[in-house]
Amino acid sequence: MAARILLSVPHMEGHEQALVAEAFATNWLSTVGPHLDAFEDEFARLVGASAVAVASGTAALHLGLRLLGVRPGDEVFSPTLTFVASVNPIRYLGARPVFLDSDRATWNLDPQLLREALARRAAINRLPRALIVVHLYGQPADLDPILDECSRYEIGVLEDAAEAMGALYKGRPVGAGGHVGAFSFNGNKIITTTGGGMLVARNPDWVRRARFWATQARDPGLAYEHTDYGYNYRMSNVLAAIGRGQLQVLEKRVARRRAIAFAYRDALADVPGLELMPQAAYGRHTNWLSVFLVDEKRFGIDRDALIRKLDEAAIEARPAWKPMHLQPLYSSAERFGGATAEDLFRRGICLPSSSSLTAEEQQRVIDAIRCAHAR
Repeated sequence: MAARILLSVPHMEGHEQALVAEAFATNWLSTVGPHLDAFEDEFARLVGASAVAVASGTAALHLGLRLLGVRPGDEVFSPTLTFVASVNPIRYLGARPVFLDSDRATWNLDPQLLREALARRAAINRLPRALIVVHLYGQPADLDPILDECSRYEIGVLEDAAEAMGALYKGRPVGAGGHVGAFSFNGNKIITTTGGGMLVARNPDWVRRARFWATQARDPGLAYEHTDYGYNYRMSNVLAAIGRGQLQVLEKRVARRRAIAFAYRDALADVPGLELMPQAAYGRHTNWLSVFLVDEKRFGIDRDALIRKLDEAAIEARPAWKPMHLQPLYSSAERFGGATAEDLFRRGICLPSSSSLTAEEQQRVIDAIRCAHAR
């Protein structure tokens, strides 16, 4: 039987191994070292904001919310259509999430709904402390109206760019448009350090504070003295070496992911009931994952049946993210809308999207989809 085609796997170019070997040769193996410093500097130049490398994208989100002053009892607005890691750090800080529906044209946070929600909350003097805006599957959210609304009410904005490394909004890299941004280098992302993340902020003092918190908030001096609480959140010099090698091929990786998504779209154009995730005209969607909507009536079977058919053909496919308001963990949370996110979840399917996916493997996926439709 043919080897199983996975959804999204790490893709190393070769530069990474040499840089890691250098870290071993010089014995910089912990959470300090020249690769760590260089990775942060190179990343900062790329996105246009100060940067600190941390253990995960979730750690970056946690630190970012703390920088925005989120405290126990506060509320934080978030899109409901996202991965749970976007939301859990709200609870780490003792705050409460409030969910907002998606804009069908982009699948991201609906700016008009945000405007209405903030106006309603302002009228009762109950504004959120912060907003998390997610760049879903590599699609940049429409930042300008979102930032304008939050500026009006002096609400801090955290950009969750965990899925969107390399995405552009009006020609600018995502992540640095708000007050703070978070990236993920998990093994399934466009570029990876096998595990890790990056926090960025326009204010370099915020990044220095986050770096302090990420190293257990140890005060300067000979003794191990602490006047604030911190976390063991720093990235290692070894993983930073991998990240430096991956940054060198970022544009190649983005181009390949986009090419894979458009190849699916074009090859399946004559198959009824399949629609690629929209590509917003204001930015560059990286298509980290190739996500389609399945129209059961036109395609012949529903999304879940298609996933099962692909699994039988040794192909991994997954549903789109299940909205947070449908999760047992957050079912009691307040929300504004949700019907659009529910529909996108019910019909959304993520197809194999690795940048190392071969033409032959992609054709296997296409053939299996056609076969499922024909049956």
